[in-house]
Parts: sequence; C-alpha cells; structure tokens
Amino acid sequence: MTLLNHIAELFRNLNQQRLRSFLTIFGIMWGTATLILLLAFGMGFRDQTVLNMRGMGDQLAIMFPGQTTKAFEGYGIGRPIRYRESDAQLLQDQIADINIATPEYMSGIEISNGDRRRNSQVGGVYPVYQDLRNVFEEPGGRWLNENDIKDRRRVIFLGNRLAENLFEDEDPVGKQVFVRDTPFTVIGVLQDKIQNSSYSQRDMDRSFIPATTFSAMMGTDLINNILYVPKDPSLAKQVQDQVYEVMGRKHRFDPSDRDALGIWDTNEFWDFINVLFLGINGFLGLIGFFTLAVGGIGVANIMFVVVQERMKEIGIRRSVGAKRHHIMGQFFVETFMIIGMGAAAGYGIGWLLVEATQNIPIKEFVGAPYFSPEVGLIAFAVLGFVGFAAGMLPAWRASRLDIVECLRR
Repeated sequence: MTLLNHIAELFRNLNQQRLRSFLTIFGIMWGTATLILLLAFGMGFRDQTVLNMRGMGDQLAIMFPGQTTKAFEGYGIGRPIRYRESDAQLLQDQIADINIATPEYMSGIEISNGDRRRNSQVGGVYPVYQDLRNVFEEPGGRWLNENDIKDRRRVIFLGNRLAENLFEDEDPVGKQVFVRDTPFTVIGVLQDKIQNSSYSQRDMDRSFIPATTFSAMMGTDLINNILYVPKDPSLAKQVQDQVYEVMGRKHRFDPSDRDALGIWDTNEFWDFINVLFLGINGFLGLIGFFTLAVGGIGVANIMFVVVQERMKEIGIRRSVGAKRHHIMGQFFVETFMIIGMGAAAGYGIGWLLVEATQNIPIKEFVGAPYFSPEVGLIAFAVLGFVGFAAGMLPAWRASRLDIVECLRR
C-alpha cells in the first residue's frame, strides 16, 4: 500500500467521522498554539530583561568606597577607603584580566536654564565611559572627547529627560546651561534607552562633564567610583579577588575584608539571569508539553478506536501477505498525518496570537513575545515525541492482532 493510498484512506476515515476528527485535530492544534505562545512569551520576557539590564552596561563591575572592618598591619577598623584616579590605572596595569578600568566623579548639583532648574547627578567621566555604560547620543549631538578632557572644557552631555525638563521642545545642543552658576555648553543629549537599575540616578536624569573639568571645578582628586570590565565574564569572580588584593596592598587593608570595598558585579546578575530563564522557559515549556500531551492522548484513543473499526481490513491485508511492520507503518503514517494537520493549524494560530500580543500595555516590563526558530524547533521536537507516543501503542496493537480473529469480524 503506497503513501498516497494511506493518505486517501485517512481522508476517507476523517470524512466519515467529521466531529470526532475535528475534536481530535483541535486538541493537537490548541496544544501546539499554547506551547508556541508560552515559549514565545518566555523568550520575549528573557530578551526584555536582558535589554533592561544592558542600560547599565555589558559585563560591568562598579567599585564603591567602603570602610575597613578588620584590623590590619597596625590599622584599626572603621577606616574609610577613598579612591583616586591613579587607583583605576593601577587596576588596569596590574590585573591582566581587566580589559578597561575608568574613574568616575559624581555629585548632586543643580543645573539651570533660565528659570528652569533641576537637581542632577553630575558625573565627571572620561570618553571610554560611553562604551562601558551604553550612553549614546541622539543624532546632531556628540559625546565627550579627548580634547574636552585635555583642555578642561566646560561642556556637558544631558540625559534625555533632563534635557526635556530644561529645554522642553527646544534642541539643547549648542545652548548653555549653568552648573553651580558656571556656564556649560550642551554638546549632546542621551539617546532614549531602557534602564531598570542604577547606582545613583537613571541616566535620563543625569548629566556628564569631562573628569578634568569636574576635578578642577570641585577642587578634589577623590573619585566616587571605579568602573571596570573583565576580559572574560567567566573570570569575574577571579578578577574580584585580584581587585581586593591590589587595592589591599595600595590602601593597607586585609584583602579578605570585603567591606573595605563595595563591588557590584553585573556579571553575577547575568549568571543569575541565565539560570532563572532556563527555569522559567523550562516551566512554560512543560505546561505547553502537558497541554499538547492531552491532545496526543486524544489521538491515541482515536487510533485505538480506528484499529477496532478496521480489524477486518487488517486481517485481509495480513492474509494476502502484509507484514507486521507494514501494518505498523500504516497506522504510524495516519497518526502523524492527524498530528501534522493539527500542528500546521496550531503553528498558524500560535503565530497569529504572538503577532496579536506585540503591543501589550506592559511590554516594557515583560517584553513582546516573538516566534523564533528556537521556539519552532522546540515545538517540532515536542510534536514528534507526542506523535511517536500516540502512534506507537495503537500501531503495535494493530500489528499483533490475530489474523483469524480479524477475519471473523
């Protein structure tokens, strides 16, 4: 019996039992659509969380000053540890696994434009800060450059919401604002970005000036933070230990005293995110799998009924020379075709549901679901397993039926 004959026979059977056939195919269709939608939401949620976190920077670590809690080499406890710019350079020079380290000055300062005034965390930074923190400018403006640092220029880069509060609908680039009654020229505005965490203030409300200008204007060489990026995120913990050793030697504190320095290493968060979303997507996939499995059970039940209804046909085929594997193959083909029709409809409905939920109101937090090749492959693998499980027992039973008993029907 050829494949075309199998197909023709299947459609004849489906046509004879339309309601039964519809309900069977609907179970697979709904299970497939549910699986796809759940996995698509899981992928969208994961990507949105990663995107939100990227507002802080990629594989970034931020060092904060602390105070000692252990006595060391004659020094008592409670001694504050303060950074200078040379500390950032020391880390980069002595720790081979650090790709870049840069200092950051910071202070809450009032910025004004006429009668519009806003308090902003003003950062004194170097040009490399842009890449570490993903701080990019809107078209028409620019970021700080080396000449700004060298000449101690009074130029300022504004967060997008800060610029809107100070200038409303005007283009601020090229105009002046006052920082502590000192005029600064606006050179750029932050390109809008999603940021769900910060260590001082969201970047859209912050402003940035050259580090050299900040130091001269504030009359200090004490920096607030040091930012560094390890060459390999997998070495983040090892790099942290080296940071404590290097800074411990420089500032005379016990390297095991973790309160002497505060380090927020976002690499630890990335590890947590990977494990978290592996669990979330696995859980969503499991729910979808069980939903699809219910449809598979329905297919298996129907195939058992079909075997009972077609026992005489099976007996005739066996009596004229059909082997057991021919009978098994016939029912396997029919099972997979039923599942294939339901799956095709389910893929289409799942895709439509994914497209229909692209603009959900809480998209900024949970992301938008999307139909990725990964989702399609997982759904295909689950369907293959369900199809095999649903077809195996009915096909095996059909191939093991007694010929004489079948012909008596």
